[in-house]
Amino acid sequence: MAIFYWSILATDRYVSQTHIVLQSPEISPVGLNVSALLSGTSGSGDLLLLKDHLESVDMLQKLQQTLDIRSHYANGDIDYWSRLSSSDVELEKLYDYIQNRIEIHFDDYASVLRIKVQAYSPDMAHAIAQTLLNEGELHMNQMGQRLAAEQVAFIEEQVATLEQRLYSIREELITFQNEQGMVSPTGTVQSFFAIVSQLQGQLSLLEARKSSAASFQSAASPEIIRLNSEINALRQQIETEKQKMATTSGDSLNRISAEYQTLELKAQFALELYSNALLTLESTRVEAARKLKQVSILQQPTQAEFSTEPKRLYNIAVFTFFALFLAAISHLTRSIIRDHRD
Repeated sequence: MAIFYWSILATDRYVSQTHIVLQSPEISPVGLNVSALLSGTSGSGDLLLLKDHLESVDMLQKLQQTLDIRSHYANGDIDYWSRLSSSDVELEKLYDYIQNRIEIHFDDYASVLRIKVQAYSPDMAHAIAQTLLNEGELHMNQMGQRLAAEQVAFIEEQVATLEQRLYSIREELITFQNEQGMVSPTGTVQSFFAIVSQLQGQLSLLEARKSSAASFQSAASPEIIRLNSEINALRQQIETEKQKMATTSGDSLNRISAEYQTLELKAQFALELYSNALLTLESTRVEAARKLKQVSILQQPTQAEFSTEPKRLYNIAVFTFFALFLAAISHLTRSIIRDHRD
């Protein structure tokens, strides 16, 4: 009966095979160039994730929606022992059945995923293999980009917030400059300080001349009086300039300069934060592109020209061997029992 089944009744099965690897572009955020786009990386971890997805119930449901594999494998022209019990069989039974028709093997040494699909027509076997490739690539891209898209959206929100903060601080700085009537209060303070230093230098020279003149002239001499007058004028001018720079009350230049420096530091800090956020945003966008997974096909899904399954001679030989082996054991057991009876 087994020989009769494998020789005549067993329905031919056609096999479509494909070999794939996963690659992603290796893009550097700095110095983006064409050569970086052409290089790629692949990892066994991604291939194992892809293998798990291809063997999942979700993939089975996609195959059913796309190709109606229930009807194909439950076709009445298929022999009873090979076909699916019915076209409306439960999903769990369909899943158990399809495990014997779709074989996915991961070659750890070569980091290659080998897919072998058996169907009862060459076109259906090829269509199932092609669908596995397309859906697998789509799933890996969606999985890789979901987190990246969330990161990009978050960083874009932060960039917008920092941009508004920068514009607000800059507007505050410009308003302060307009109110004080000075573009750079710090520069103005430095100018006043230079003036005071110059006046103090002149004062020192006049005092030296006065000391020299007082050694041979009386205090009532015209020269001494003129020097005293110039010295007093310089001292008053120095005091006036100092009061402009610093006073105990009112808006002195040092207070205005301090407020301006605070605003300027805030503006610089906001600019740095905004610049860093822009760099992070571009880096995240590049990372999102790098997470794209491309299914690189080493062997396209084959279109079977003749059936290779089931292996009729092999199955007949194996079944015959085990049948003879069991028959020999049974005969030996009967002989032993007969000998003990005698």
